[in-house]
Amino acid sequence: MKRRKLLCLPTLLLCLLCSCSEQKKTSLPIHSVELTNPTPSCKTITKSYSGIVREAHEINLGFKTAGQIKCIHVKEGEYVRKGKLLAELDDEDYKLGVEALQIQYDQLKDEVARTRKLFEQKSVSANDYEKASAGLRQLGIQLQVNKNKLEYTKLFSPADGYIQSVNFSPAEMVDAGTAMFTFLDVSHLEVKTDLASDTYKVINNVICYDCVISSEGKEQKYPMDFLSVSPKADGNQLYQLNLKFKEKPEKQITPGMNIEVRLTINEGNGSKEEFKIPACSIFKSNDQPCVWVLKDDSTIEKRIITIDNSFSGSQITVIKGLNGTENIVRAGVNALQEGEKVIVIKQPEKSNVGGLI
Repeated sequence: MKRRKLLCLPTLLLCLLCSCSEQKKTSLPIHSVELTNPTPSCKTITKSYSGIVREAHEINLGFKTAGQIKCIHVKEGEYVRKGKLLAELDDEDYKLGVEALQIQYDQLKDEVARTRKLFEQKSVSANDYEKASAGLRQLGIQLQVNKNKLEYTKLFSPADGYIQSVNFSPAEMVDAGTAMFTFLDVSHLEVKTDLASDTYKVINNVICYDCVISSEGKEQKYPMDFLSVSPKADGNQLYQLNLKFKEKPEKQITPGMNIEVRLTINEGNGSKEEFKIPACSIFKSNDQPCVWVLKDDSTIEKRIITIDNSFSGSQITVIKGLNGTENIVRAGVNALQEGEKVIVIKQPEKSNVGGLI
């Protein structure tokens, strides 16, 4: 017995060591990182304009069939989700129409089934069987049309947005296509601003578009995408520029709000696709220069880049691989792994040197 116990003791110690090593592997420390953003390598200037936030579309919503309004489920100014029931028409007559055609369809379907058996027994001509089948298909189409009209008695929201106005009341009669509601589609928001002619001439040299809102003494910046610019000036010799938020903004941004639009313009001959980043943020993987890019879920992913080897110093020029909107890990890049979750160290404000306040 003693010998058996002595033999089991090393095995038990080995299991304990393995379990400890597994716990160490699973409880890897979360790294803290500092971030930086690529800066254009060319000479740039920033111009600011006053803009206004607009909804994606203003839609007049109406029923696809005529009838008497039975119920309205929303009020003016109410925010609704896509697919919400907005209003209903009285559908009693439409239900009766569907029921009557359904009875005819079922009866004719039975007759066609009997005709088919007679045709297989060669008691009915092929022409008579084809006529019966065609009549059944035609009646089926009429039945589906009536079913569609029954569904059209309900009006649903086509997107996320606001009910700007309700134009009718219950018990009123409306025709097909009559504007029942004025609807503001806010599935995405746009910004419109007017550009001077000198800026319009260099619109192709714009590197990035941003919108800025000042709140409680702080500036919040939102990256924008270019949508369109009017090729024709208005009476004041201004050209209308339309931009779209890259990501859905916070609820504090609503249609009609004034906002500052900033355009970063390339003044030199450098490429708009070239950016400068700190040399310490670059590491090599399989002999290729890479950077760590922070994703929205606080994890990092490896991005292969192409650098200009003719430049040296603390700043490196990236020729390919970045678009200028990325959040890049600045230091400690060699200790990180693909898909790792990290903690971002916030840098103190310029007015708060040393982070004392």
